[in-house]
Amino acid sequence: MTIRVLLADDQALLRGTFRLLIDAQPDMEVVAEASDGREAVRLARSEQADVVVMDIRMPGVDGIEATRLIGRDEDLAGVKVLVLTTFEVDEFVVEALRAGASGFLGKGIEPAQLLDAIRLVAADEALLSPGATKRLIARFLAQPSPGVLADSGRLATLTPREREVMSLVATGLSNAEIAERLFVTPVTVKTHANRAMTKLGARDRAQLVVIAYESGLVRAGETQP
Repeated sequence: MTIRVLLADDQALLRGTFRLLIDAQPDMEVVAEASDGREAVRLARSEQADVVVMDIRMPGVDGIEATRLIGRDEDLAGVKVLVLTTFEVDEFVVEALRAGASGFLGKGIEPAQLLDAIRLVAADEALLSPGATKRLIARFLAQPSPGVLADSGRLATLTPREREVMSLVATGLSNAEIAERLFVTPVTVKTHANRAMTKLGARDRAQLVVIAYESGLVRAGETQP
């Protein structure tokens, strides 16, 4: 199945570079390009994009607001947003994740990393740039926003295993890594994560990360056994 990619960036040269890279892959294609957030939302709908590679800083409607608009639109429920930013960890990245982004990467990444990221996001895997995950967690503590997505009371609907999987997802571990730690299969991990998402109304795994820290399930500095 071909992954339909929408590029949203105000720099035409960067969009052109990404297009050449992505269109050269057998499993993905660029279906449209947008120079601002408003156009990105419109094209995501008209071109039936699977993944939007979204720059945060754009004129007019920026990437954060565009991500929020996509997340609120029921017709775009299946669209994933991968945020690209010059600075891997700043307040804009935090807001993008709260707005519904499925992951983020710095613009200094290698081409192969971008392609892998698009595939991960399209497959419903949360993507947090590995080198920035701990700093991102610290940023959440520095910018508390209680009740944005879930409070601790809503976590009571989760089973102990769902809570455990959710806390491990929040540390940036993959399904395979969590499965190895819990002595279960990756499919079982994905099932628990999906059930947690359904119960908490999370759009995807990245939203589970947001909920885990904003609800207090996991705190910065904590290590998993």
